This record gives sequence, C-alpha cells and structure tokens, in this order.
Amino acid sequence: MKRPTDGVREVVARALAEDLGPGDVTSEAVVPAEARARASIVQKQPGVLYGLDAAREALEQAGAESFDPLLVEGQWRQEVPAIAVRISGPARGLLAGERVALNLLCHLSGVATLTARFAREVEGTGARILDTRKTTPGLRELEKEAVAAGGGVNHRMGLHDAILVKDNHIALAGGAAEAIRRARAARPELPVELECTSVEQVREALEAGAARLLLDNMSVAQLREAVSLAREAGERAPELEASGGIGLEDVAGVAATGVDFISVGALTHSAPALDLSMELELA
Repeated sequence: MKRPTDGVREVVARALAEDLGPGDVTSEAVVPAEARARASIVQKQPGVLYGLDAAREALEQAGAESFDPLLVEGQWRQEVPAIAVRISGPARGLLAGERVALNLLCHLSGVATLTARFAREVEGTGARILDTRKTTPGLRELEKEAVAAGGGVNHRMGLHDAILVKDNHIALAGGAAEAIRRARAARPELPVELECTSVEQVREALEAGAARLLLDNMSVAQLREAVSLAREAGERAPELEASGGIGLEDVAGVAATGVDFISVGALTHSAPALDLSMELELA
C-alpha cells in the first residue's frame, strides 16, 4: 500500500473534523478511555475493493495503531463475506474513524466495481472506458484512482492538462475551425479534442484537423457513420470518443461501432457504494 498524498490527508482530516466536531459524545460516555479493541472490515458484496489507503489514513488519524490488509485491491471478488482488513488500537479511536473510513472505502470500491462492470462489457472490442470531470468535489484524485483500479482509463484530471473544445467554446470562438486554430496557437504541445453532436460536425472537424473527436449523444447509427468517415482520413484519422448517457445495457453496442473510447460520467457521479462494514470487539 502506498502512502496517501497531502491532498488525501487533507480530505480525510476535513472529513473527520466534520464528523467528530468537538468529540464523539457517545463513545466518551459509554466506552472506557483505556479500552482497546480489534476490528475487521468485511466485504459483504461481490465487487472490486479499492480505497484502503484512504481508509487507513482515516483510522490512523483517529488513533488506530495497526491496519493490516488481507485482500488485494483492484481485483474482482465474488466470494463474500470476506475480511478485507484487520485493525487494532484504542477503542474510542477506532469508533471515531469508523464512519469516515467506511464512507471512503465503500464509495471508492463502488466506483471501481462499476468501472469493472463497464470494462467487462467492452472486452474484445478495442474500446476503452474513460472517466470524466463529473467527480465529487475534493475527491477527484481518489475517484480517478478507483476508476483505474477497476480497469478504466483516466481522462483529464482538470481543465489544465488537455484541450477539449465543446459547444460553448465553439460558439464563443466563432466556429469549430477558428476554435481549433486558437487552441493550437495557444498550446501547440497539447492535442486538441473537439466535441461533435452531428455527423455534419464530424465532417467539419475532420477538415479542421482535430486530433480527437468527442461524439456526444449520437445514436449507434451515427457513431458508425462517424467511424467510417474518420477511417477515410487514413493516417490522419482522429481518435474517437463516444459520450452521453451511455449505460451498462448499451455500452457493448456503442463499443461495437469501432470508437476508441467511451466516456462514462456515471462511474464517479452515480456509482452505488459497495457494501462493507466494520466489526469491533474488545482486545
């Protein structure tokens, strides 16, 4: 297990402060200050475990003295229930960190699990599943790591590391070709991706020479036509990314059109939490 970054430590610290406030009044009233405990985090639902670093950070900040993983992250586990981690330390500390640790671990495991389901659906097609910027504020780093653990590909950590010209940019620049020209002039070291919502816009983008096209909310028939047009460009053919409300039930059909990437905002904004729990006993 790697150590969390400063950003993750800060996220955990804020989450603990939010949850604890001036103190855990229940544990302070009920649990003796000198009590020590052992705990187990149990995976109760099939899926991909991810987020142990964040969970460990939460429990250690709360006072845990040991955190020993028993399961490997990033692998689909079907046989459940299974003990994922064993922990020990002051009982009050384990109780103080329990909810934050589980919130992070359940959510990130849910992201990894949903990503794995999408990745499984497109196996053999050549298409890869991408994440988006539709992340929980403050959790982007962790959520994108969870996507990668589930078999997805990270795309744009933020507005700073890639150029994606969308409809509003095109409108403000006075057209797609002008938007691409300006983007290349300003940041020639970065590839330019252009959003297209119709096959006609794909034709215009190909003429403008975009390196990558975002095919937004297109039907399967439109995607096939876009792929065919792009392939006609030969060596200059752009990479193609399909996007827009693509679910598990239709992602295989989208992948079969021949697109290179399929971006799915739901990986991070709508992934259901994986069911895990923490069980304590006095040491």
